[in-house]
Amino acid sequence: MFVKICGVTREEDALLAVAVGADAVGFVFAPSRRQVAPTLVRDIIRRLPSDILTVGVFRDEARSRVIDIVNTTGVKAVQLHGHESVEDVAWVAERVPFVVKAFGADDPARSRSGRFPVTAVLLDSTRPGSGTTFDWSVAARHPRDRRLILAGGLSPDNVAEAVAAVRPWGVDVSTGVEASWGESGQKDGIKMKAFVDRARAAGAALPEGADSEQPIVPYDWMSDDMSEEDAL
Repeated sequence: MFVKICGVTREEDALLAVAVGADAVGFVFAPSRRQVAPTLVRDIIRRLPSDILTVGVFRDEARSRVIDIVNTTGVKAVQLHGHESVEDVAWVAERVPFVVKAFGADDPARSRSGRFPVTAVLLDSTRPGSGTTFDWSVAARHPRDRRLILAGGLSPDNVAEAVAAVRPWGVDVSTGVEASWGESGQKDGIKMKAFVDRARAAGAALPEGADSEQPIVPYDWMSDDMSEEDAL
C-alpha cells in the first residue's frame, strides 16, 4: 500500500513523515494555505533519505514552469491537480518519471482519465485540501487502467474503511493528519503514524486478487521498473 503525506510545509514534518513510514511526501506549489516556496522545498529534500518519493503538487501551471520547479527543488514526482490537457501532461511525463493526474470525484474529465499517460490517477473530493470526503463508491467503480490513489477527507479514523471499500493502490492524506495547534499545515506525528499503520494493515487485509494488487510491504518506488504497461 502506497502512502503519501501531502501538504508538508516544514522540514520537521517531512522528517516525521519519513520516520513513521510514509512512502511519499508532497509539497504544494499551487495557491493554497499550504503553498511552499521552491527554495524551501529544495532545502528540505536535501535532508530526506533518497528512497523517499518527493512529490510536487501543481494546478494549471505552465508546463515549462513545472519542469523548472522540478529541476530547482529536486522533487522526483509531479501531481497535476488542475485542468491540464492530455498533451501537456504527456509533455511533463516525458521529463518526469512519476506523474499523477488528479481528478475531483465529480469532474466530467474523470471519464477520460485513461487518455493521460501517467503513472497513477488520484481521485479527490470536489474541494481538494478541504478535508471533506466523497462517495467512495465512485472511486470503487473507477476503471483500473491506471494505479488508483484515493484522497479526500481521509484520516486515521476512516482510512481502513476507505481501503476496504475502494481497494486503491495507494492513499493520500493532508488535512486528516494536521495538528490542531501551531502554524497552518503543521502535521501531527501521532496522527501520521496512525494513518500509515492503519492504511498498511487495511491493504494487507484485502483478499488475494483484489483489484488494487496491493503489495503488503511498503512501496519501493526506486525498484519500480516503470514499465510501459504500467505507465500508459
